[in-house]
Amino acid sequence: MLPKLHYISQGNTTEEHLVNIRNACTFGAELVQLRLKGFTNKEVLRTAEMAREITESYQTRLIINDHYKIAKAVKADGVHLGKNDISIGVARKSLTSWQIIGGTANTIQDCNALIREKVAYIGLGPFRFTNTKKQLSPVLGHNGYLTLLEALNTAVPIIAVGGITLKDIPKIMETGVYGIAASGEITKDFNNIKHFNSLLKGTELQEQIWMPDQENT
Repeated sequence: MLPKLHYISQGNTTEEHLVNIRNACTFGAELVQLRLKGFTNKEVLRTAEMAREITESYQTRLIINDHYKIAKAVKADGVHLGKNDISIGVARKSLTSWQIIGGTANTIQDCNALIREKVAYIGLGPFRFTNTKKQLSPVLGHNGYLTLLEALNTAVPIIAVGGITLKDIPKIMETGVYGIAASGEITKDFNNIKHFNSLLKGTELQEQIWMPDQENT
């Protein structure tokens, strides 16, 4: 089952990303996304290899942002593709059957396109303004999630992302999203992982258990 909490790595250097990933794993993260921007492919590969070693030792899932070939090379659990990245079809042909693909969405059109491509999950956002992304899509807010989730009515897990804090969890989960992706709120205090998980567990009985279609991933 897809974890409800996704930690998106942060850091000014690859070393900081790795330290933060190790901290996240130590404090109980079940899924980590390595998100490196502005680094060479060689640097991303090296960091991904080390991140894979860390996450394997903690039995934590590792998703690589953007770099599907690197995800395959390091045997990561999957790849997350942005709206302007390579097509999901191309990435799927390269990956092995057990590696999942997640995609970024901001509109109902984005979501429907990803659903047609049979992604494992959709990262829908941003919830609010955040500095972690330079080219930010329009902010959705609570009402945006309500409107989109009602219109979609899909079994594909929707992961809310974008400036989400602990105090947002109860209300945002009422919209019907499956889980949360967080970066800054966790990096500033890795103890927040247990608080996120505690809040998210309160919604587990209301959520549909979903497993990726292995044939399509």
